[in-house]
Amino acid sequence: MSAFSIVNPAPSERRLTGGALFLLAGLAALGALATNIILPAFPRMGAELALSSPELGLLLSSFFVAFAVGQLAVGPLSDRFGRRPLVLGGIAIFATGSILCAFADTLSFLILGRVIQALGACTASVLSRAIARDLFDGEALGRALSLTMIAGAAAPGFSPLLGSILAGLFGWRVTFLVVAGFGAALALHYLGRVGETHPAGCRTPLAPSAVAAAYGRLAGDPRFLLPALAVSLVIGGLYSFFAAAPGVLMNELGLTAFQLGSSFAATVLIVFLAGFLAPRLAHRWSQRAISMVGLLIALAGGAAMFAFAAVPTLVTFTLAIALYLFGMGLINPLGSAIALNPFGRQAGLASALLGFMQMGCAAIGASFVSALPFPSSVSLAVVLTTGPALALLIFLPVVLRQPRAEPSGSSGVPVSTGG
Repeated sequence: MSAFSIVNPAPSERRLTGGALFLLAGLAALGALATNIILPAFPRMGAELALSSPELGLLLSSFFVAFAVGQLAVGPLSDRFGRRPLVLGGIAIFATGSILCAFADTLSFLILGRVIQALGACTASVLSRAIARDLFDGEALGRALSLTMIAGAAAPGFSPLLGSILAGLFGWRVTFLVVAGFGAALALHYLGRVGETHPAGCRTPLAPSAVAAAYGRLAGDPRFLLPALAVSLVIGGLYSFFAAAPGVLMNELGLTAFQLGSSFAATVLIVFLAGFLAPRLAHRWSQRAISMVGLLIALAGGAAMFAFAAVPTLVTFTLAIALYLFGMGLINPLGSAIALNPFGRQAGLASALLGFMQMGCAAIGASFVSALPFPSSVSLAVVLTTGPALALLIFLPVVLRQPRAEPSGSSGVPVSTGG
């Protein structure tokens, strides 16, 4: 039995408890945790397995591609069979992939483990948003996603620091066993404190043609497509930063693995601040307006990085990333809430397509950072400037479509009873 009542109170009136926050944040952060914790160990992994930098890059791009594609199946499956079997099955798959990575002795074996790991992590990511949409709507949904992002930022933010310590003390393989253990703890918490949130009466049929048609309708609906694509372009830049950071901070600026981890940990404060402010600002000025402000701030961060890309310093790089992360911290929860809010009965499907778009942009951005014939700092600046600029153009119609007299605290997006 779920710890939440599906009947009372109404989704717009529910409060986010500590147990639910831990679950949502843990599920949302699982993929980033699995990626960021190994970044400081890349030099050790490359030396031990005789891997080049492009080959190490495959550990990121293969993960992103599997993560993106896998979500498309998770969404409709969870709408048909409920969240519980997908949560538990996804975490089991994630743990299996993590253990395979821990014992890999070749690049092929390591990539196989990362792909399996990604398929499990993508399940967790989709269901984090879907469960949030099961429990909340309107302003409450935006607030829940903001608090989830605040809590979830701790894992990817501090994981490089943890990864550098673990790799230094026990070797890089232990990092994969640690994330497998975290997944197991998350599954136990879900069983004991949360449980099923998608009641049988809300389940949707599962047929390939119906699923394809539903995805087609969703992708063609500007209520979903425009905010989802804007969020995805900015999130793609975030993962591009993850991919490029070791090259910039360790190779160009001379930081050690421990200093790299400490730098990532410091960025958590920026995401905390943005996530704390996002629902409060949205309550005062609307989700659309604050999302637009977030995009402008992210673009300013990308432009600042571009201005100093030729001769980066730790100070200029950190300030530019801080601006970008603050803007991302505003647009991510609010833009996601705008995209998901009209599709309560298809929360899994909508969350899956949103996640697919985000990780697709992450794969493209990470590939560009690796492929562009520039230093890592310049390549990253190109991606972090282009993404928010495109997102601004895409999101502008969402703002212009906003009613003139949107009530304070309203999401401005009606909740439909169907897809």
